[in-house]
Amino acid sequence: MDTNILLESGTNELEILEFALENHHYGINVAKIREILQYQEVTPVPNTHPSVEGVFMPRDTMITVISLKKCLNLGEQEKNGLFIITNFNKLDIAFHVDEVIGIHRVSWEDIIKPDSTLNGQDGSVSTGVVKMNDKLVVILDFESIVSSISPEVGLRTNDIDSLAERKRSDSPILIAEDSPLLSKLITDCLRKAGYENQIVTANGQEAWDKLCEFKAEGNVKDKVHCIITDIEMPQMDGHRLTKLVKSDDKLKDIPLVIFSSLVNEEMKRKGEMLGADAQLTKPEIGMLVEAIDRLIANRS
Repeated sequence: MDTNILLESGTNELEILEFALENHHYGINVAKIREILQYQEVTPVPNTHPSVEGVFMPRDTMITVISLKKCLNLGEQEKNGLFIITNFNKLDIAFHVDEVIGIHRVSWEDIIKPDSTLNGQDGSVSTGVVKMNDKLVVILDFESIVSSISPEVGLRTNDIDSLAERKRSDSPILIAEDSPLLSKLITDCLRKAGYENQIVTANGQEAWDKLCEFKAEGNVKDKVHCIITDIEMPQMDGHRLTKLVKSDDKLKDIPLVIFSSLVNEEMKRKGEMLGADAQLTKPEIGMLVEAIDRLIANRS
């Protein structure tokens, strides 16, 4: 399923695979999917998280199987259905679902960010909700689902703990990250690394609005020394934000880092085409700090 042309020019579009659990409809970004397989017997592994069904090994690759029904408190998963094999955060993981409905092309502008009454305190339920064919489809936050099972998969925060004592930095960093949980982890880690001057936004549109505000004031390069952006975000994604920044004469010299679970070789090529100065996958928070150090030093 080759759908990646959508992101190459920063069009703010994505393709969603709609699938079902019982009579509930959910979605996943096609960019996360490697393949879809019929259910296969799995081997249980002792002392694992209750949502982990076990492992199986298609084509000599061992893959962990996660029951989405258990993750979402929808009951027990039957031994049938499909495995959606995903790749993000440098991991191959199978999510067990009942059936696959189809693929839809949508704009991030059409994806509504759920409020706190749906997401709870850590914002872990979904990335957003979109209306498709007169029904609401909840786009699940698979990063947070996996992080809740194995926290170090989300961000290797120990990388920051191992850093030597560092000087405090006044360099302002603009962050675009829609997951409240990951946003807090990122900001806490950067604060530990000495970067206390942070401007935190919930998506690419908010980050762009802030940049435009600073640009109108005439001091954008003093107000923002580095931009960190996720890729998947409601309203405006990180690739669209990158394209807008790097196409603007007053903003293009501001270093921009794409920090996302979706960064693989193919996504890196797209980010390079759009002008990103660095691209890192989400667990590598230590490498993110190193990239910020280098880019801000070069800027000076």
